Amino acid sequence: MTLPALFFGAFFAATLLPFSSEVMLLAALAAGEVPAGVLVATAAVGNTLGSLVNWVLGRYLYHWRERRWFPFRAAQIEAAARRFNAYGRWSLLFAFLPVIGDPLTLVAGLLRVPFWPFLLLVATGKTARYAAIAFLAQPGAV
Repeated sequence: MTLPALFFGAFFAATLLPFSSEVMLLAALAAGEVPAGVLVATAAVGNTLGSLVNWVLGRYLYHWRERRWFPFRAAQIEAAARRFNAYGRWSLLFAFLPVIGDPLTLVAGLLRVPFWPFLLLVATGKTARYAAIAFLAQPGAV
């Protein structure tokens, strides 16, 4: 597995496509060709940038929410907004979670969460998730 493949797999996993970047990370770890820290960083950067796409959609493209191509439905957005408002910006630490993570990052854009706090919280949560996966797969490698 190449680093670009891992990067783009992680990127797409955080955007529109149903994709499992964790499986790609585990395969890359098992291959043992690249240090675990580099793999974790690559996956985390790709996945964080994918979430940034959702933030941009929320911030700048929401007026097209009724279009078929818009990635989230009204019910998903409402549920994510409720969660976001209940826990505030700190909920972005959990943007890595399946099902709720992508709408959560979109809602952060809708609610005009500033760029730097968004990036810091999302990157922290996603990096911690990939580091935990790598540690569980190969204790001591990260």
